[in-house]
Amino acid sequence: MRKARVLLILAGVLSVTSVAVAAPPPWSNSRANRSDGRDDYDYAAVTRVEPIVRQVRIETPRRECYDDVRTVESPAPQVAGQTLLGGIIGGVIGHQFGHSNHSRDFATVAGAAIGAGVGYTNATRSYGPQTREEVVQRCDVRYDHEYEERIDGYRVTYEYNGREYTTRMPYDPGERIKVRVAVAPAE
Repeated sequence: MRKARVLLILAGVLSVTSVAVAAPPPWSNSRANRSDGRDDYDYAAVTRVEPIVRQVRIETPRRECYDDVRTVESPAPQVAGQTLLGGIIGGVIGHQFGHSNHSRDFATVAGAAIGAGVGYTNATRSYGPQTREEVVQRCDVRYDHEYEERIDGYRVTYEYNGREYTTRMPYDPGERIKVRVAVAPAE
């Protein structure tokens, strides 16, 4: 009796285990878990291929240069000479005044400063500032914009077993397309 009970339990465990091994898990796709480890493939006729086109904006940099004219002011060359000459004459005249060495030095410096100021003022009134035009090249980067059509993929319509299907592919498959065929029991 004990042997019969052990055999009965062993038979029950084996039957439950064989059912669990034979049935695919509920989360899986039954066609991917075939017992022989391979899927069935067939070929379907392609009936229509339409390119999927999108507009792309293209920016092309372009360097654009132009000449810019600017006015430059500089003092006349005679101004420096007349300022220097006025300072020397003023220093000589200032040196004539004063009774002691200290007062003579002060009068010389003051005469030189006053003489340089008079010489500069006289030169700028006579000759004025020198102006000249200078050409400077300036460059900017500008962008040309244009739109171009690019193929983003293909909308492929094919027929298999009398039914029409549509899919998107990254390339044009040609006259036929490889399809995976799976048979599953209806529930």
